[in-house]
Amino acid sequence: MSIPFAHRDPIIKLRHFTPKAYDDAIAAARTCYSMDVIEAQSITEKQRNYIGPLTFNAGHHTVYQHATFEFSMENVSRQFIWSVLHSFPFYNSDQQSQRYVRMNEIRAFLPPLDEKPLEIYREAIIESFKTYQALGEILLEDTLKIMGAIRHLDKHPHLRLKKSVAKEADKKAIETARYVLPIATHASLVYTCSGLVLHRLWRLMKTGDVPYEASRVISKMVEAAKAMDPLFFEKIGDPPKEAGDIPEQSFLNASTDGKFKNAFGDEPFEDHQFASLLDYSGQAQKNIATSIRYALGHSSAHLSDENLVDLCLNPKKNPLRVEKVNLAMHSPLMRSLQNVHYTFIKRLSHSADSQNQRHRTVPGSRPFLQLVDSHSADYYTPMIIEKNAKAKEVFEKHMDYIWKTKNKLLDMGVTREFAQYILPNAMRVRFVESGSLINFLHKWTLRTCLNAQEEIFHASMEEVDQVTKVHPFLKTYLGPPCVIRNGVVTPKCTEGDRFCGVTVWKQFPNIVRQI
Repeated sequence: MSIPFAHRDPIIKLRHFTPKAYDDAIAAARTCYSMDVIEAQSITEKQRNYIGPLTFNAGHHTVYQHATFEFSMENVSRQFIWSVLHSFPFYNSDQQSQRYVRMNEIRAFLPPLDEKPLEIYREAIIESFKTYQALGEILLEDTLKIMGAIRHLDKHPHLRLKKSVAKEADKKAIETARYVLPIATHASLVYTCSGLVLHRLWRLMKTGDVPYEASRVISKMVEAAKAMDPLFFEKIGDPPKEAGDIPEQSFLNASTDGKFKNAFGDEPFEDHQFASLLDYSGQAQKNIATSIRYALGHSSAHLSDENLVDLCLNPKKNPLRVEKVNLAMHSPLMRSLQNVHYTFIKRLSHSADSQNQRHRTVPGSRPFLQLVDSHSADYYTPMIIEKNAKAKEVFEKHMDYIWKTKNKLLDMGVTREFAQYILPNAMRVRFVESGSLINFLHKWTLRTCLNAQEEIFHASMEEVDQVTKVHPFLKTYLGPPCVIRNGVVTPKCTEGDRFCGVTVWKQFPNIVRQI
């Protein structure tokens, strides 16, 4: 590992874009009032000056969603990605995975601090990466043992299998060790958004949890777009809002000591660690059946509610349930599931929620992180660390050190915006998440698989448990792909050579996760 580490400017490149993005939007607007499709090359200067501002200022923004900008990004923090780029549903991205990519070099956000606070900040980042390496080494013996047992290495001690198990075990070790990495850690990604979303990011870049980093990154995105089509920001839109222009800022200004206690007191999780059912549709089965009757007409009138629900959810009757690509929203039958809703209070680590928030059709109201800062350490301990005394000692010692260092930075006058960057992936994030059954169904199918990230798997299992208690009719229709596909199509598992090695379809939901 390279120590110490240096400042790295964010590198933002525009990989692909819509040519003449502004004229394209004007052409789309004109098409609404034309017998023919209007092309961008026919747009006049008068139309640019009149139609563009008229549509934008009046809120007719669909025409600005046709333009697409695809960026490559390097040297942007995980905290910025979580709090800005992935905090809303209208984008697409693929980013470097800490689950599968070993962090052999220290790359992290460095804030503009005075010499002494910056030295303390840097030491915390370096110590986090050292602890990451140490934990990976400590846990490797455990992961080798567990993966060897799952793959029955004692019965099949072939060299090829040994190499495969060793590779899997190494990934599992770094997947767990990453919990100590700071949220300041840099990531690389490909990020695509519409022109409208780019305007929104530009408008709010000086607000939120990370305005310094956001302003630097988003300004580069906008400058890259302007270089291709200056009209897209010249003719429409307003300048960025200032921090004081958002209501959250007044709460931040009112909190000056930087020493919050856990604001949640006794949390409503009871027997559930990750998800607690807050609200749900009362007559779920009736709602689904009624919706199906309206979708299928009189021909469905003779069927009972139970039969209609079974027609929709039973993979032996509905082949869309076993499709590899999610087609539910395209099915008049399955769209009936949009009329049943569930709301959960969630508690996940920052790392887990960074993956959880990618399920954008199950949105959550995530916090302004600076407002829920805790003076005492508040984090999740992965199960394999919990079971290893040496790893747990290293992990807990580091958590204590990081929170004390963060508090020390605050006492020195460092803003919470910058001090929080040293907090670990393990830090807990609390929020409320809601969605319709059609979208939860897709999420639960993917995330009750043993290959899913640890916390999201457990959260999904807790959600399925609570939902099937209030709506027992759903019990036989929920589970990972191997459960849904069992007895319907082959192969049961859709993971290929990443098959978990466990016959989940014979046991679900009574699954014991070992790693």
